[in-house]
Amino acid sequence: MKTLIAASLATLSVAAHVGTAIAADMTYSEPAPTFQESGPSGGVRIGYLDCAIGSGFGYVLGSAKTADCAFTSVIGGEPMDQYSGAIKKFGVDLGYTAKGRIVWAVFAPTAGYHKGSLGGLYGGASAEATLGAGVGANVLFGGTEGSIHLQPISVSGQLGLNIAATGTSMTLTPAS
Repeated sequence: MKTLIAASLATLSVAAHVGTAIAADMTYSEPAPTFQESGPSGGVRIGYLDCAIGSGFGYVLGSAKTADCAFTSVIGGEPMDQYSGAIKKFGVDLGYTAKGRIVWAVFAPTAGYHKGSLGGLYGGASAEATLGAGVGANVLFGGTEGSIHLQPISVSGQLGLNIAATGTSMTLTPAS
């Protein structure tokens, strides 16, 4: 078993060096991920956006809640940028939730990030089920017209009693 693992690692190492040598001979260049995996559109994961969602009631046909978010880089691990915003839902949204949290991976074409890059309007859909502790899924697209973007699919967690299947919009504004 140990020899199989050692042989596999050696093969991977050789394959990585051969791939690098072949890439050096190419006449064009593509940005390669430097420190994280590739994202849904070929970018590099540069960090994550962690949002604390305010408590509130779902009013049968929708809800509106505040969002306080922090962008954290994968390098250093300290929050680099703060955002405030709102999440609005239109559709079936029944119940009450508190202490919600949503986390998105953040991707860019290269390893760079500029303050405020995630500001903008995102739209899509959400589904949640909560009985005490619950989970939800969000599919949101949009933001600025820039190249930095959120992973479209995220998972949320919250406490309360709620069921929701809604169209969703989220607005993020860089905190001053």
